[in-house]
Amino acid sequence: MKTARTVHIGLVQTRCSADVASNMTKAVNGIRAAASKGANIVCLQELFTSLYFCDKEEYAPFTLAEAIPGPSTDTLQPLAKELGVVIIASLFEKRTEGIYHNTTVVIDADGSYLGKYRKMHIPDDPAYYEKFYFTPGDLGFKSFDTKFGKLGVLICWDQWYPEAARLTALTGAEILFYPTAIGWADGENPAVNKIQHDAWETIQRAHAVANGIPVVAVNRVGHEGNQTFWGGSFVAGNQGELLFKASHDKEEVNVVPVDLARVSAARIHWPFLRDRRIDAYSDITKRFID
Repeated sequence: MKTARTVHIGLVQTRCSADVASNMTKAVNGIRAAASKGANIVCLQELFTSLYFCDKEEYAPFTLAEAIPGPSTDTLQPLAKELGVVIIASLFEKRTEGIYHNTTVVIDADGSYLGKYRKMHIPDDPAYYEKFYFTPGDLGFKSFDTKFGKLGVLICWDQWYPEAARLTALTGAEILFYPTAIGWADGENPAVNKIQHDAWETIQRAHAVANGIPVVAVNRVGHEGNQTFWGGSFVAGNQGELLFKASHDKEEVNVVPVDLARVSAARIHWPFLRDRRIDAYSDITKRFID
């Protein structure tokens, strides 16, 4: 029988304000709280240092962007080392003048900067005008070797794409993280809200099933602009089972144990990777098959 490899996942679900320093302080306090509860890996929500500015197309938010490594990693790296935790942090990256990315960094438990993932799928929907701000990622799908396991990181809109989850899993990821900012539009029919939320949760749980790895989604809460972020941060196990789910409206710091040894067992019993017909998938690179 394979020995358990239990890691404790910290989820920091908060409200954000227009005060960047206050948001960072809240995130630091959340990381400390998660570590005090035994977390080994702590994931923050998407763009946690600010309000979700992509609900409008305006130039002022570009002043929020920062270099990576830069000010935020300078704060988080010594914190990770002090607490002995891995930190997954979503930031607004200024790569150079006129090129900006929605980027997540991974910091190891010794404080070392392991690298970054740039969001690949960029939405352009009402209240989510991200194409105005972000250049699509160009680092590909990747995973990061940390003290507590090999972690795959994707970001929000990426979570709707099974191709992204699969390709990240194929890099050897043992667990998949999705920093997220998603909510309900003001005045929407409650029945529609439920359908949207259920679809969001279901597709991510399906990524866990299809790839045999746990999935962690960390979302924000609170009302911003014309929407209410629905929280509901959750952890799904290797077979899609819901191990934990946060509230829809409260700031929370939660720690959830996950056994990474189950990756092997899940893939042996449900051998989807073995049975893939990789010889027949060339058309997946086409926009549409006419």
